[in-house]
Amino acid sequence: MQTKWDKEVDLLVIGAGAGGMGTALVAALEGLQVLVCERSDQVGGTAATSAGTVWIPGNTQSIAAGYNDSASQAKAYMDGLIASDHGNTLRDAFLASGPGVIDYLERRSEVKFVPSGRHPDYMDREGAAVTGRALAPATFDARVLKGDFRRVRPPIPEFMVFGGMMVGKDDIPRLINRFKSVGNFWYAGKLFARYLVDRLSHARGTRLVMGNALVARLFYSLRKANVPVAFNAGLQDLIVHSRQVQGAKVRIDGKETFIRARKGVVLATGGYAHNQELRAAFMPKPTPANSLACATNQGDGVAIGRKLGARIEPDRHGPGAFWTPVSKTTRANGESGLYPHLSMDRAKPGLIAVNSAGKRFVNEGNSYHDFVNAMLESHKTVPTIPAYLICEADFVRKYGLGAIHPGVRNLDPYKRSGYLSCANTLAELAALIGVDPVGLAETVHRHNGFAKTGIDADFSKGSTELNRFNGDASNRPNPCLAPIERGPFCAMAVWPAEIGCSTGLAADVDGRVLHDDGTPIDGLYVCGNDMASIMSGTYPGPGTTLGPALVFGYRVAMHAKQRMLAAT
Repeated sequence: MQTKWDKEVDLLVIGAGAGGMGTALVAALEGLQVLVCERSDQVGGTAATSAGTVWIPGNTQSIAAGYNDSASQAKAYMDGLIASDHGNTLRDAFLASGPGVIDYLERRSEVKFVPSGRHPDYMDREGAAVTGRALAPATFDARVLKGDFRRVRPPIPEFMVFGGMMVGKDDIPRLINRFKSVGNFWYAGKLFARYLVDRLSHARGTRLVMGNALVARLFYSLRKANVPVAFNAGLQDLIVHSRQVQGAKVRIDGKETFIRARKGVVLATGGYAHNQELRAAFMPKPTPANSLACATNQGDGVAIGRKLGARIEPDRHGPGAFWTPVSKTTRANGESGLYPHLSMDRAKPGLIAVNSAGKRFVNEGNSYHDFVNAMLESHKTVPTIPAYLICEADFVRKYGLGAIHPGVRNLDPYKRSGYLSCANTLAELAALIGVDPVGLAETVHRHNGFAKTGIDADFSKGSTELNRFNGDASNRPNPCLAPIERGPFCAMAVWPAEIGCSTGLAADVDGRVLHDDGTPIDGLYVCGNDMASIMSGTYPGPGTTLGPALVFGYRVAMHAKQRMLAAT
């Protein structure tokens, strides 16, 4: 039994991603003494590089803005989407708590959200919503963090312009069309002027959007609540006595530190994304090699939970992760990068995705998760890793493709780097990328016929709310279909990569980790991507990971508070 402790707190949170910081913040606001231990030297984890959207059905912010939604409608949607009853209790808890959690954070902290408006769920089913369920973090002025701004993990370089300016989805049309109206020109000018001033004293712009705004708001709120965050503090082991987790051994700046946690330890280390053993155990074969997760997500929480006999059920979580197709970039400093093809290009008219046989295998406008699931399924019979996005050069100039922004006229640098392949004929393009030329020609010819009628008889591209939302409303008769007929023709290779893990430690409605026999492990909590996803391998809508991370983090904190009150 551990008798000498270097530190003692009520709640010890391992990991400073969105889930961990959210848990710590609520616990501190409720009167618990909290310590956050973060393995790296920055907060944010994978959430910092994400879109930052949270999926919260029935949230009061959207209802106040005039969007009609309810938890009961969302329950019907999820019940139809998820084949089994497994996890129903947790999903019900998520739906019941979600709106109140967001209201709590808005009322008591600097964590603020704005309704995303029209942002459809990812499947057209009973109970699905087109508006109201997605919330975006409010834009954040990171200057208030002062020197702590350096502690916020930056977004990937591909999500910034001019070497350090963040741009949100709503900014893009106004920046691209800056010379088409006085309003757009003024808007773009203000953004750029702010960025120039920022760079006089900061390594990047301080106007934060998307996931960077969310984690910065959480971090700023922790600072205001005087919650300490220990950096370079990796979990080594849990201290257990009489089947109760009493604390943890943490290596802080190279020194072993024993920390007692009177009311519990929270595992929020971000999942197993960069743990090769766990990837091989929980992901499809061949195991995808690419990850958009934070590099320090080494599976610490999942591995230690496993050692304690926690329940893990990979068969309940489909392909083990939440996926997106990515293209491989070469950054200005020569490093390799990954660009996630989330929503900006695949649904646009005039693009198809093909496998090595030159054949389509998916509705290209489907969600990023479903796109990769189709890649994995196609790869079982025909090589589909990588797959290729096929379009005209004019498509790339108009809509952009991957890390190539809309409006770029000169594609030569992207061709020289190998990021984009282009040729005057489809046959030449097929030879460049190693795709069957006959299959590609037949596929393009068939697709062009669909473009004329507006009906994709093979994969129904343009038939769903999500497809049309990400398509081009000005394109007729189908916002997602246009012919591919005038060269030069272009191709971009895409690979599967996960944006978060779905297999994790089983937990109850209060985030208590469960033994194999279904009983809680006393003193051990979990949230975020260390926790087995309540979505059972599906991806209902935007913010599928961050919404539950915040909600169950809140529930963990409230349960720990009850333990504290019961002991007084």
